[in-house]
Amino acid sequence: MPTRPCGVTGTTGMRIFNHTGRVSNVPLSAIGPSILGLTGLACSLSLCVSLAAATDIAILKSSEIAAYDDAVKGFMATAPTGATYTEYNLRGDLELGKKLAKKIRTSDTSLVVAVGLKAALTAKQQISDIPTIFMMVLDPQKHQLNGANMTGTLLEIPVDRQLKLLRTFLPTKHRLGVLYDPTKTSARIKDAEPYAAANDFQLQGFPVASEKDVPQQLHALLDKGEVLWLMPDSTVLTDESIRFILESALAQRVPVIGFSPEFTRLGALLSLSVNYSEVGRETGLLAKRILDGERIMPLKPVPVERLKITVNPKTARYLGIIFPTELNSIIDETY
Repeated sequence: MPTRPCGVTGTTGMRIFNHTGRVSNVPLSAIGPSILGLTGLACSLSLCVSLAAATDIAILKSSEIAAYDDAVKGFMATAPTGATYTEYNLRGDLELGKKLAKKIRTSDTSLVVAVGLKAALTAKQQISDIPTIFMMVLDPQKHQLNGANMTGTLLEIPVDRQLKLLRTFLPTKHRLGVLYDPTKTSARIKDAEPYAAANDFQLQGFPVASEKDVPQQLHALLDKGEVLWLMPDSTVLTDESIRFILESALAQRVPVIGFSPEFTRLGALLSLSVNYSEVGRETGLLAKRILDGERIMPLKPVPVERLKITVNPKTARYLGIIFPTELNSIIDETY
């Protein structure tokens, strides 16, 4: 990899290291404005970074998809200014990831930002002596992304926060049903139970061992539950099952709570999600705190502060649900 400059003046740029081994220089203005300064002396792990000199930050991407690009743009908007950024792309190839990790280890990189699961796993397995922040990873605990040099920004909304919002939007509902695969989502159900009770919900899970079980268990849930709460679960939610679940719930006049605006567009009453740019912005702020020495590793992953709430007014009218007017200010989009 080309030698990096000892200092950066003027507009900070990003070098993109692609799978061909070629490096492109990209002006930071094309990626997003940097709004936070970086000064002083920061120590993380056994590594001390002098911020008087240029700080080198590696962005390790799992692949080239729009969601990752949005997160990187958000990151660059709040990331330390005066740093040199080099982007490495795995192109979905873990073997290539090993080669890129070696380049990072032998460089002057002060911080690694891993975007997506494959990049995070590569960093976990191949980079142990450089502070690393992951983002855009579902269920990092499942993948044990908890090394002494690793932290991250959560893609999921903390379950207690979700249930508090559900109580605010649905003050008269109490019986909350969830379809789940016990081999994938049982831990989430168990974690949610005390928070559900604290918010006056009776949470009941309906186990689904395969996609074939969805119709029967959905029927049981709609008979007993007042609200269907969707959780990320690849056994329950497939291209074929999503519309069936939403249409069946609507026919039984049971509101559905989703975790993506797409569910709201398809007929769910509302969805609670995070904006990928916000994930990146939160990661940029975390990177600055680590390099400034405000946060010391090891460090628990942090949630995104700003949520995205989407509502389907047509579904609300059909179900006879009227939200308190004071909630209009926190609704981001309607469909």
